[in-house]
Amino acid sequence: MFRETPPVPDFPQIEHKILKFWKETDAFRKRVELNRGKKPYSFIDGPITANNPMGVHHAWGRTYKDLFQRLRAMQGYDLRYQNGFDCQGLWVEVEVEKELGFKSKRDIEAYGVAEFVKRCKQRVLRYAAKQTEQSIRLGYWMDWNDPDFLRYLADALENPSQEITIRGANGQLIIDTVERIVGQLGSPEIGGSYFTFSDENNYMIWAFLKKCYEKNWIYRGRDVMPWCPRCSTALSEHEIVTEGYRELVHPSLTLRFPLRGREKESLLVWTTTPWTLTSNVVAAVHPDIVYVKIKYGDEYFYLGKSALDRILPKGSYEEVEELKGKDMEGWTYEGPFDELPAQKESGAVEAHRVILWDGVTEEEGTCIVHIAPGCGKEDFELGKIYGLPTIAPLDEFGIFTEGFGKYIGIHVYDSAKPIIEDLKAKGLLFKVEDYKHRYPVCWRCGSELVFRLVDEWFISMGKKLNKPLEEITEEEKSQNLRYQIIEVAKKVRWIPEYGLQHELNWLENMEDWMISKKRYWGLALPIWMCQRCGNFEVIGSREELKARAVEGWEIFEGHTPHRPWIDAVKIRCSKCGSLTSRIPDVGNPWLDAGIVAYSTLRYSTDREYWRRWFPAEFVCESLPGQFRNWFYAMLAMSTVMEGSPPFKVCFGHGLVLDEQGREMHKSWGNVIWFDEAAEKMGADVMRWIYCTAKPESNLLFGYKRAEEVKRRFLLPLWNIYNFFVTYANLDEWTPKNSVPYEMLSPLDRWILSKLNVLIRDVTRYLEDFNPYDAAMAIEGFVDELSTWYVRRSRRRFWKSERDEDKSAAYTALYICLVNLIKLLAPFTPFLTEEIYQNIVRSVDPSAPESVHHNNWPIPDEKMIDEELMRDMNLVIKICSLGRAARNKAGVKLRQPLTEAKVVAAEDILKRIEKLKCLVVDELNVKNLALTSDRSEVTGYVIKPVPEVLGKKYGRMFLRIQETIANMNPLEAAETIKKSGCLTITVDGQKIEILPEEVRVLEQPKDGYEIAEEDNILVAVNTVIPPELRLEGLARDIVRRIQNQRKEAGFNISDQIETYYEAGPMLTEVFENFGEYIAAETLSVAIRRGNPHGEAHYSAYQLAGETLKVWLRKIIS
Repeated sequence: MFRETPPVPDFPQIEHKILKFWKETDAFRKRVELNRGKKPYSFIDGPITANNPMGVHHAWGRTYKDLFQRLRAMQGYDLRYQNGFDCQGLWVEVEVEKELGFKSKRDIEAYGVAEFVKRCKQRVLRYAAKQTEQSIRLGYWMDWNDPDFLRYLADALENPSQEITIRGANGQLIIDTVERIVGQLGSPEIGGSYFTFSDENNYMIWAFLKKCYEKNWIYRGRDVMPWCPRCSTALSEHEIVTEGYRELVHPSLTLRFPLRGREKESLLVWTTTPWTLTSNVVAAVHPDIVYVKIKYGDEYFYLGKSALDRILPKGSYEEVEELKGKDMEGWTYEGPFDELPAQKESGAVEAHRVILWDGVTEEEGTCIVHIAPGCGKEDFELGKIYGLPTIAPLDEFGIFTEGFGKYIGIHVYDSAKPIIEDLKAKGLLFKVEDYKHRYPVCWRCGSELVFRLVDEWFISMGKKLNKPLEEITEEEKSQNLRYQIIEVAKKVRWIPEYGLQHELNWLENMEDWMISKKRYWGLALPIWMCQRCGNFEVIGSREELKARAVEGWEIFEGHTPHRPWIDAVKIRCSKCGSLTSRIPDVGNPWLDAGIVAYSTLRYSTDREYWRRWFPAEFVCESLPGQFRNWFYAMLAMSTVMEGSPPFKVCFGHGLVLDEQGREMHKSWGNVIWFDEAAEKMGADVMRWIYCTAKPESNLLFGYKRAEEVKRRFLLPLWNIYNFFVTYANLDEWTPKNSVPYEMLSPLDRWILSKLNVLIRDVTRYLEDFNPYDAAMAIEGFVDELSTWYVRRSRRRFWKSERDEDKSAAYTALYICLVNLIKLLAPFTPFLTEEIYQNIVRSVDPSAPESVHHNNWPIPDEKMIDEELMRDMNLVIKICSLGRAARNKAGVKLRQPLTEAKVVAAEDILKRIEKLKCLVVDELNVKNLALTSDRSEVTGYVIKPVPEVLGKKYGRMFLRIQETIANMNPLEAAETIKKSGCLTITVDGQKIEILPEEVRVLEQPKDGYEIAEEDNILVAVNTVIPPELRLEGLARDIVRRIQNQRKEAGFNISDQIETYYEAGPMLTEVFENFGEYIAAETLSVAIRRGNPHGEAHYSAYQLAGETLKVWLRKIIS
């Protein structure tokens, strides 16, 4: 016997039960052991940042990762199952600063770098523990660390030098300091998830950087970079482009730059960054834009002609002359802040002039752009071209430095107001307006960025050759990392396909990769720079550093390669012999994640192991977020290391938005947290939402969609399972009672044929990384299983006798359910386990312990019957048309009808003949007639077109209409079809009626309603004789009693007594169809009248009469 199931599943409750079962049975480890040593299937996890709880957006990609790994495990592949945690960088630092109440880097320095770095490690470990628990809750099978172990390490780090004892991956005892054990997380000795703060990951990046250094690709560059004043660090192009813009409102200033030697003449210049005016050097115009000189009051202004309407009120000025930008080149002007020492000492005052620049546009402002080479990236490039002075006004905290007079000590965020007041006092301000625009912000702390002249470290991508990729020579590629990465990227299969073009566009146009951060927690860049001669060297390993160290090794030894301990190590400059220190910068965190195809696969210690698992079969992350970041970093670093792609397939998915298509933000109140979603809707519901979304599109996630997914798929699946368990228990059917294939009905063989097609298609889709079509195929099968197979087989299950036909139905349904849950196991691991334990393990203890320990189903091609499936599709279509005809007539399906007719070609009718009984039952008709003669059910009506014939014949139109109405419409229609016209006689006058002058309409004959599609017409006879009317009422009564049984809480097998009171018509129904009603409702007796004692009572209005029904359960 199977365990009874509730009619409606509680998904979260089931999932907690299954999680407990998996833990108690060690289900994951047993799955790993089943495949150990078999053919490898390599997956590399893109590390999730261990800095906050997991969001529902993380769960989308993690669902895909788990799906594909579960598939391959069931197919017998050996997998590594290593999750990754991204640990280092600004994202963690900012959160720790918030915890500690810090406002700037000064607070970190005062607190102590060692203590701050320790706090960062602790935060990572605690959130890795949290995310591990959340991932387990999602059903994500990985080689997880025990979350309590991670929390223990976080707490133990309070004293990082204390020795502790832990048990390693193979059960061995490991004794070491907390700090060193934390640095070994993810190693073969300890196992579990990899952490990008690990020693191995950091030293592997050193090896990568060493290779770049040996190829002369690493350099220190001075550039104007986006800078966060709060975090006091530059942000790379990757960080800005990906998620670094926000709609903000700033003051836009239009101001005068007075022209030297031209009295009362000024350039009108526009800016949205007032602080940069303190560092202005030149003004730029486009050589070919049309500019105008206008008279405004007693002044003369120069600006772009296209800017007039947005800058000046209409009618307030007079155009004096037009000129091109190139005509203005070399004009000199007085700057707005020439009195500042920084302006005078830099030579900017003498440099003030108009220069030409193709980057000037007509879309906004005055078409004259103020240029401050120390305050903007493009400005800086122009400064290099024109040899301009560079003024850098801000320090690392965004404060005005020495040389800026009254502004010294003012924060850039507070500078707009005093600058505007100064300009107004000087008579230079023309107007100020609020201006809304996209402006870069720090992606971690949200602070507005400024552009600041800084020294940073870069990996050269090589020159942009600005020619088609196919024209780039091998020699050019060999000297240019950019094009080497492009060649590697092209070897990867990108899903969706446009992902490759996104990646290539990025690679072709990106600037050099800025790899440095002026921060504390992160990769210690292994660059030692000589202050005496300027030489720098990159150290490629811990061993090399130890060999080169001349000072500080004893301070560093025993620590992880992080600040501040690594900073103690000094080496000798290889050129001048001076003592050199490591630069204080830490690395760009995408270096951390980009190296994992090497650091996690033992590249430096076990090359044979690395070759077994490299490259990964696939990686999977959000495409919009990662093609510039993780995908790029992986490709770039693997190109340098081995010149080959680190993965074969790059599977990208879209973004998770709310149900209105908006991004989720806490401040908007539309965020759905993972924990909340898992406990409200269930992890399997979430997973099915993800798997039935097209990965190339954004996903609108929410509770309405969850309800839709349950209604559309999960509840119908559960209903089939519940139906099977209920009736199989009633009939004491188990798989031992299965019948051979030869004894199955055509309906059974059809559903098994569909099942094997499903197995074939789902396998093909998933192996092709197409979860959407796989999920849609499963949904389609479940729909057919529910709405056709089970629906059409209900009476086989309901009948009291236990014959071979009933056993055949159970056999087919059981085979479908067992194979279906195996196909679904990677998609919805909890629900399938719940069903498997009940319908498989309960009756076969020798079966694999978990559904996930089973082999992946293999289609039985012999069971695929294409002809039968075509015929059944035809029958389903005919039934659909028959139901549509009933709906048109307003006749419900419970009401029996005398006849339905199918009108179609002879070959179609022959195919229907074999499955005729299914149509009769489904359409609830007493007879099904097959014919190729439409005239049996339809006739024609010829209707004159009044607007044509009325206009043509005037008062004769009514007589023409009357004459046509008296004709045989079929003959008239045939005549028009053959002769091209219809000749009639009206009042002795012959008139030719043309085809366009009449409408020939086909309509059902009296007593029929029709529906037609694809040259198949189904007609139902809507005339209902009295005896069928009563039979229809009997069916209505049965439905009401069955619903009343449910309301009363009776079990499906409970026998009852039924009592009733009714009017004469319904009484006649009980008298004529009492046996039918009793059989359908398990009534051992049907009695007229009110019963004595307790009974479940309901009253109904039916056929204009009141029906009262009492039900009483028989107590055996």
